[in-house]
Amino acid sequence: MAPDSDPDASVVELARSLHREATRTNERRLLVLAGDRDRGYAALETVLDDLPIPISRTTLVGPEDRLRCERVPQSRAGNLLGTTRDAVAIDAHAELQPNAVGKLVGTVDGGGLLVLVTPPLDAWADRHDGFDESLAVPPFSLSDVRGRFRRRFVHTLRDHRGIAIVDCDVGVIEDDGLTNPAPRLAADSASPDIPEDRRFRSAAYDACLTADQVEAVAAFESLAGDESERDEPRAVVLEADRGRGKSSAAGLAAGALAADGATVLVTAPQYRNAREAFDRAGELCESLGVASTVESTLVKTDTGGWVRFGDPVDAVDEFDAADIVIVDEAAALPVVTLEELLAADRVAFSTTIHGYEGAGRGFSVRFRNRLAESDHVVTDCSLAEPIRYAAGDPVEVWAFRALLLDARPPVEPLVADADPETVEYRRLDSDDLLADTHLLRESFGLLVLAHYRTEPNDLARLLDAPNLEARALTYDGHVVSVALLAREGALPADVRSMMYEGGRVRGNMLPDVLTSQLRDETAGEPAGIRIVRIATHHSTRSRGLGTHLLERVREEFADDDGDGTIDWFGTGFGATPGLLEFWQKNGYRTIHVSMTRNDASGEYSVLMLAPTSDAGRALYERHADWFAGRFAALCTDALDDLDPDVARAALRTVGSGAELSLELTDHEWRVVAGAAYGPGLFDVDPGPFRRLVVRYFVDDSDTDDLTDREERLLVLRALQGRNWSTVADRLGYPSAGQCKRALGDAFCPLVDRYGTETALTVRDRFTDD
Repeated sequence: MAPDSDPDASVVELARSLHREATRTNERRLLVLAGDRDRGYAALETVLDDLPIPISRTTLVGPEDRLRCERVPQSRAGNLLGTTRDAVAIDAHAELQPNAVGKLVGTVDGGGLLVLVTPPLDAWADRHDGFDESLAVPPFSLSDVRGRFRRRFVHTLRDHRGIAIVDCDVGVIEDDGLTNPAPRLAADSASPDIPEDRRFRSAAYDACLTADQVEAVAAFESLAGDESERDEPRAVVLEADRGRGKSSAAGLAAGALAADGATVLVTAPQYRNAREAFDRAGELCESLGVASTVESTLVKTDTGGWVRFGDPVDAVDEFDAADIVIVDEAAALPVVTLEELLAADRVAFSTTIHGYEGAGRGFSVRFRNRLAESDHVVTDCSLAEPIRYAAGDPVEVWAFRALLLDARPPVEPLVADADPETVEYRRLDSDDLLADTHLLRESFGLLVLAHYRTEPNDLARLLDAPNLEARALTYDGHVVSVALLAREGALPADVRSMMYEGGRVRGNMLPDVLTSQLRDETAGEPAGIRIVRIATHHSTRSRGLGTHLLERVREEFADDDGDGTIDWFGTGFGATPGLLEFWQKNGYRTIHVSMTRNDASGEYSVLMLAPTSDAGRALYERHADWFAGRFAALCTDALDDLDPDVARAALRTVGSGAELSLELTDHEWRVVAGAAYGPGLFDVDPGPFRRLVVRYFVDDSDTDDLTDREERLLVLRALQGRNWSTVADRLGYPSAGQCKRALGDAFCPLVDRYGTETALTVRDRFTDD
């Protein structure tokens, strides 16, 4: 379209047309205002002034208060989760965070507009922004960051229906974004069928807009059980994409429960995430004539019930006061918090499965396993039919493609016969991924489903970060295993000094921890490859594909003369016994366990190294030695709640690099041997016992001297110092006294193996007939 004599009028008329079509179809439309920032804002302000959209229903996402409406920075886009807006404008000039876009798309209601204020589209990919700066990790610079993600992003904008593009610099409308859909058939106005055997009052179901919502509200009835059913813990999991009405369903269920006299505690990352649920609960109770109080965070009924909001910290401490706990936007909460809330006998988790993912996938990848292992009887429910906008909404379709929110690995039949003998090892070059949508979707989809922390930002990192590389195993052209690798270390002396003095260096996770926390200024000098992620198709697991991929990666870099010597391979992850065993079998050794739990997984993280050169071996050996030496002290302090099986596995995977000398005096040996074979007591001097336990686990000798129960006893009592009654209850000993005797017995094989002549003399004194 040629430039209009009045560009503002042209853009306003375009916006009117988009808004009319969006309203008529109950869909959303996307308006791109590309070009100079000031011109883009001028066009945006003119459009918003003209459209019949309340300023209270408009949000600007950007670094400055350029409009009269609500503003949030991209870094806090998650604040809008669970809310709805008629218009959301994203200022992408300073930066474009993929996570923020994923969170914000779902906040726009049917009939609304999402607006992107961007640099000129043709030049956008070649410009560097604030997000790029986060990808320029040492020793790489900003000039090493490529704009592949934005190039792909622009392509999707130009390729999808329902997206209008305006070149504000020249006043040209490149695409009007109008889809001109045929008139829709009139929807069946009949209400969804109400369950005949319902417990909730019929008004709760009358308020539902879809059959999906009816089923979801009915699922919550399992939490209402009468006294005869109270002995069995129950949980409900409600999952849906954005815009399906899950918060409304949860709110209707909460209102129905309160109307029948139940007390319901609702929690979410922030109150605004749960506002929709409270609105529906209050409306239902008022329509039933049972509401005595309806406030923003409290609904009370004259039947004795209530619905009250509590932030996650308060909810963990207060759920005993409620009959039922409902967790909205559960995927945005740390797994450790979800686990604490799982202590409630009646609990529901409502969560979004696509559309924002910025919190990672801790709920679906990690927490669902914990829920399955719990005593709760779980009722699952999902919502597919959109409520806030029509099915097939073009903005939703665009967002899923642009951010790969629905990326999936290949279907099982295509890779069912894959094994190490039939797969091909492949380097996933970023340009190849950009050019091959099929390859990109399968690779990223495998990472998304296999790891709780994969998010839209990782798609940009995969395509643009200069320190990241990807490798895969393919079968008949389909990805069955993928590894994401990060180059770390090889840092100059000034950067290492800065890290040692408290500065932070992006990207170099292993050198950063070893330098800043463990006070090793030379840790960043050797060059390494950290395995950031490794994922294998679920249908081909236990066939050795993960091990085969790690072996091929190691072979490749051992033969790679172009990028210099690699001194070590490393990894870091939320520690579980199974994962520690996997990495140990692949030559990796533990050198550190974090002193705090990971917010998303609820697990302690572990760092492991596999040295490949003299410099790498020196790095590993000193840190293995230091780790083994401090572990006993950590167990009575920061790691006093570390799972005993994780503690056992962590020490067993340290390897031969730890030269741990017992250095017990004759008196200490008499104390230990006396407690093992005679009337001595552990409690009089736990220190030597702890050093002996660490030595036993680090040696990792293949022996059946002790049972799993006895080894857990060594961790819980000897290392972590938990009281006798707690240990006895946890391990199933009839009494604290029997637990004490069992600990003495557990030390007998250790005295036999490590004891000096003094220790053996004590042993013989009490064992001679």
